Amino acid sequence: MPPSVPSLPRRVAHTLRTSLFAQVACALVLGVLVGKMWPGFASDLQPLGDGFTRLIKTIISPLVFCVVVVGIAKAGDLKAFGRIGLKALIWFEVASTLALVIGLLAANVVQPGSGMNVDPATLNSAAVDAKTGGGHLPSTTEFVVNALPTSFVGAFAENSLLQVLILACLVGAALLHLGHTKVPQVLPAIEQAQEIIFAVVGFVMRLAPIAVFGAMAVLIGQYGLGVIETYAKLIILCYVAAALFIVLLAVALKAVTGLSLWKFLRYIREEMLLALGTASTESVMPRVMQKLRKAGARDDAVGLVLPTGYSFNLDGASLYLSIGTLFIAQAVGVDLSLGQQITVILVLMLTSKGMAGIPGSAFLALSATASSLGAIPAGAVALLLGVDRIMDSMRVVTNLLGNCVAVFAVSRWEGALDLDRAKKVLGGEEIPQADGLPEPDGLSDADEEPATAPAATKEPIPKEPIPKVG
Repeated sequence: MPPSVPSLPRRVAHTLRTSLFAQVACALVLGVLVGKMWPGFASDLQPLGDGFTRLIKTIISPLVFCVVVVGIAKAGDLKAFGRIGLKALIWFEVASTLALVIGLLAANVVQPGSGMNVDPATLNSAAVDAKTGGGHLPSTTEFVVNALPTSFVGAFAENSLLQVLILACLVGAALLHLGHTKVPQVLPAIEQAQEIIFAVVGFVMRLAPIAVFGAMAVLIGQYGLGVIETYAKLIILCYVAAALFIVLLAVALKAVTGLSLWKFLRYIREEMLLALGTASTESVMPRVMQKLRKAGARDDAVGLVLPTGYSFNLDGASLYLSIGTLFIAQAVGVDLSLGQQITVILVLMLTSKGMAGIPGSAFLALSATASSLGAIPAGAVALLLGVDRIMDSMRVVTNLLGNCVAVFAVSRWEGALDLDRAKKVLGGEEIPQADGLPEPDGLSDADEEPATAPAATKEPIPKEPIPKVG
């Protein structure tokens, strides 16, 4: 007798109950509807998205610390870790510069601000100050100095990823130097702490649909859909330029590793939708780290390249800043020469590296660029206030994909990528979980085990000794 097929309502209920992607997608649609129909009520939902982001941020620093320390200790080669860092910085600089150039070329061809004839005196520059909170972007010297921790606890308390990375490198190097015999319990303790952190990630991710609902409702409630009509030309240009850049990322990924970016997008579709809904790449960083490791990237490569990319490889922001600078100049009737546009690229190459974690950083970078040119009134930056939040989706997708591609490319470059495993995982093939790597929570429908499947028993994994060096 053939098994009975569940009814459509039961299948839908099962999907909503078990698939994080379906839950987040529904929350996204509900958020848009609530924001459109009840904008006043929607503005009160801000704490839903903010609270989720705060919970995720509490996890990021200890997670990065554990992953990097374990990665260095198990790789057993501090020089290889240094090479990974250097190659990552080279990749970041090339990618972000390419994004800036694409943005400038696109803005020159399309001329999104042409014909607006805006009088800068009519713009409210005080609104920009309110957006940025009176802050400023650090100089190159300040950026380097601020990356050095002043205390062990302070780096975690301030959630400074670069400081945490430096501390993790020092601890990992110390473990390699001392060897397994002198500190036999330290590495297992850090690995166990890592397991606990990933379990916490699983708990917090169950709140993701609520966070997406609140964040999307606030966005639509505050800005509405009218702003899209006003800035249609600029918005379309930014998204088309981002699509072009992503195509180049796909070509680069295929050329360097042979992997498909489309398959990778399907693999992280839940995280991508969550990042879009919350307008934050930080909200998905822990799960993306898990999935990159599951897809064959070595721990030390994932632990170093991905967090560093959050500060040094903001490809989406670079696109937006270059297009935004020319849009502002065109809107106020300023014709920038080739030399001035080259200056824009050089200035943004520096300012875009210090943007992460600073409120209103895009406006600070635009203001700094306008000041360096001396031709664009600083108050003209206020032109982008109404459209900035709409650009978050473009920046989030491009930044996240740019950093993930960087992890695969640098890992392949350094020989830290299990290419066979990566192809199988991205192809949807079920393979045994890597040693010491917890399964990401919230599996998609294709990855689910039948409800009647017996629980698998997990054999204890023997701990490998830390290689003795020096």
